[in-house]
Order: sequence, then structure tokens, then C-alpha cells
Amino acid sequence: MIERTHRIRDLPERALVLGCVLAMSAIIALVTFMLVREHSSATHAAIRASSNVVQLIANEVQRNIDLYDASLQGLIETSQNPDFASIPTRLQHTLLFGKATGAPLRGDLLWINAQGNIVADSQADPPRKANLAGWPEFRAHREHADSGLIVSRPFQDQIGSLGWCISLSRRIASSSGQFLGVASGALRLDYFNTLFKSLNIGSDSSVSLISDEGFMLAREPLSIGDAAAGADYRHRGNFLAIMAAGTSGSFVAVSGSDKKERLYTFARVGQLPMIVVVAVSTEVVYGAWRRTALLVCAATGGLCLGILWLGALLRRELKKRQRAERKLATLAATDSLTGLPNRRQLDMTLHREWLRAQRTHKPLSVLMIDVDDFKAFNERHGHQGGDDALRAVANTLRNCTHRPADLAARYGGEEFLVILAETNPDGARNIAETIRLAVAQQIVPGSPQLSVTVSIGVAPTTLTGPDSMEGLLAEADAALYRAKHNGRNQVACGRSPALELSPS
Repeated sequence: MIERTHRIRDLPERALVLGCVLAMSAIIALVTFMLVREHSSATHAAIRASSNVVQLIANEVQRNIDLYDASLQGLIETSQNPDFASIPTRLQHTLLFGKATGAPLRGDLLWINAQGNIVADSQADPPRKANLAGWPEFRAHREHADSGLIVSRPFQDQIGSLGWCISLSRRIASSSGQFLGVASGALRLDYFNTLFKSLNIGSDSSVSLISDEGFMLAREPLSIGDAAAGADYRHRGNFLAIMAAGTSGSFVAVSGSDKKERLYTFARVGQLPMIVVVAVSTEVVYGAWRRTALLVCAATGGLCLGILWLGALLRRELKKRQRAERKLATLAATDSLTGLPNRRQLDMTLHREWLRAQRTHKPLSVLMIDVDDFKAFNERHGHQGGDDALRAVANTLRNCTHRPADLAARYGGEEFLVILAETNPDGARNIAETIRLAVAQQIVPGSPQLSVTVSIGVAPTTLTGPDSMEGLLAEADAALYRAKHNGRNQVACGRSPALELSPS
């Protein structure tokens, strides 16, 4: 009843706190929704812009590769023409590389025979002397009739001064499929760096062209410590994320080079083994949003603090009134001498635990405790000594009942009652014996030479136990009487005289 009264008295304070929490939650939720929506808009806008740049670069790369491939196919077609050998030598070079001469190529074209020697060279007539039989792409064309167009890893030009290049090559075969050699073109990677320099994608951002094997082909701008063409990125976390994502996509990650966060947008160049990556600094993407978010959050925080301050003022006034009410309620439920719950609180708790035990079919035990020879002790040491003894026993009971559902209360005079929820007979006997020993060993405060003992009756609910709360108390009282009759300072259990505990 007292707890219910406390809950009712707490309702205004709870309603006030709930109102403040709901008001702040609504404000924070609204502001969070707006900021998340603006953040998402900034992300989508940056992805659209980056995707446009990626597509522009991919189209340009594809166009250049197509030009090289057209030149390679023209070289193969011309070299396989039956009349080619009868053409004067001075005209063969023009016929082989006519398309290459007219196209905006950024490298060279080579006709390589089946032994790996250069037969014709777009950069020199007569051709440069070199044998490329050990070239991986040459071996691939020689061993596979359906090799098609092969794009190589980036490499340093060894027979000229083109710098870093990639080669594009096709197989030259007879009408019967016999391997006759390779048509190869070298594309300078500096061309892509020049292309990327014309793009303005913001500070601390970059554009990269990387092979699907993980080798850097071109990148602008280069940060301090960054590697240029040919760098191996196969084991970088961001490259692995790109390969796992598919042909295109976007994600936010930290750069492995400078540890700065960027928005990465990428796409594969058609069917080629190349990937265009645009990495835009999140400072560029979210800079304006972050400034707005900071201002909005500061204003929201100020508003919430104002609500908290007003709520705290009202709550303080409510708590003053409630403290006074609770003090009165506590005094009404507490024994003034021992500080334990009084008989009224005991009856309420026992009734509640009895109903719960009946509902859950879990055991309930009560301990009826009586101070031995208290009347004689009181006459011998006076009322003050008797009061000190009762307070000492009450303190022991508090120390021996630790669980929230347990209750030790003054039953009347020198009698106490302990309620042990969900405690079987063995547990109740153990606790009773612990209490008995603790009381016997305790010195009465205020009277150092005095000590008292207690007798305890234990009444547990069992299958054959009492069927009412009154019966449970009667059984505990009967067990207590048996303990006192048998010599005091001992524990007796209701309905189980054979299990009584003798004093130690």
C-alpha cells in the first residue's frame, strides 16, 4: 500500500520528466531527420558529379583504346593481304601505319613475327632491333588462338623513350589459324595524366586509372609519397572494396596513402581491364553541411538546455513536497525503535509474497524470531539495555537478509519476523542458523558486556504445508515455541521436528 502510494505521489514528477524528455526527443528527432536528409542530398549530389567525371574519362579512355585497336586490326589486315609482299618496300611502311599516322596516337605500333622479332615499326624505318618472344602477351597470343585484344600491365618502354606505357596487342594468324606473329601498340600513360589535369574536382581529391589487377596506370594530382604509374595496389583495402563492389559504385573510406577520408566513385571502362576512380575529399563533399549541422546542433542544444533548466526548477519544487510526504510515509511504515519495517508493512509484504508464491508455485518461508529471556534481561539491565539489545538484533537481521524481496520486520515486543521469498526449507534453515549464530556472537552496542540469544521457528510452504497465510504464521509460531521449549538459542522447523538444529 505504501509503495503504491509512493508511485501515485511520483506521478507528477514522472509526468514532468516524461514531458521534458518527449519535447527534447521530438526536437532532436526533427533536427536529426533534417540533417540526415541534407547529408544524404550532399552525398547523392557528390556521387552524381563524380559519376559524370568517371563516365567522361571512361569514354575518353575507351575512344583511345578503340583507335589503337582499329590501327592494330588495320596493320593485321594489310600484312595479310596477298599483294602486300609485291608492294615496293618504300610504300609498305605507309600502308601498314597509315591509320596510325592519321590518328591521334600517343605511342607506337609494332609488327612482330612468329620468332618475336620486330618486322615493322611505326616509329622507325628500318625498324628497331629487339626480340619480344619473352613478352608475356606474346606468349599468350602464341599459345591461345582466341586470345583477342590483350591489354598489358604498365611497363617502362625498353626500346624507345615513351616512358610508362601499356600495350595493346592482337594475334596475327594465317587463314588456317597458324600463328604468324603479333600486332602491338604501346600507349603512353602520360596522356591520361594530361587529360586528368584538365579536370577540377576540388582540393585534396584525385582521379585515377587503375588496372583490374591492381596496378596504377595514371593519377592526378599526386600527393607527397604517392607512387605514379606501375604502383601495386593489389592488397590495398580500397582496391579490394572496388573489386568486390562490381562494375561501378561509390563508398566512403580512408585513403591508405594519407589516411584522409574520401568519397570513392568508380566504374569499369567498358569491357577493358581498367577502372576509373574519382576520390573526392569528404571535406569538399560535406564541408557546407558540417558548418550548417554545427550551427543547428548548437541552437538545438541551447533549446534543450533551456527545457532542462525549466524542468529542473519544477522538479525541484515537486521533490521538496514529495520528500516531505515520503518522510511521513516512511515514519508510518517503520518501527521507531529498531528502524525495521513495522507490523503494518510486514502484513502488506507477507500478503503480497503469499499471493505470488501461490501464483508461481515457488516456495515461501518465514522465520519467527524471539529474543530469549528478554523480560528477565530487561529487568536486569533496564529499559535502555533492552532497547539496545533489540536494536542489535534488528541490525543483525538487516545484515543477514540481502535479497530485495526478503524482509525483516518487528513483529511485536521482542519478536521479529523474516520473510524469505522463493526460499526452500533447506535454504530457510541455513539462513535461520546464520542469524542465530550472528546474534549470539554480537555484542550489544552501548553495553559492551552484554549479549543476547534468539530462538527461531522456521515455516516453509511445501506440498504438505499450510494452505493459508495465517496457517503459515501459526506453523512458524509453533516451531518457535518448540525451539524455546527445547532449551532456547536454537532453530526449529515447522512440521519437521527431526530436522531441528541444535545450538552450536
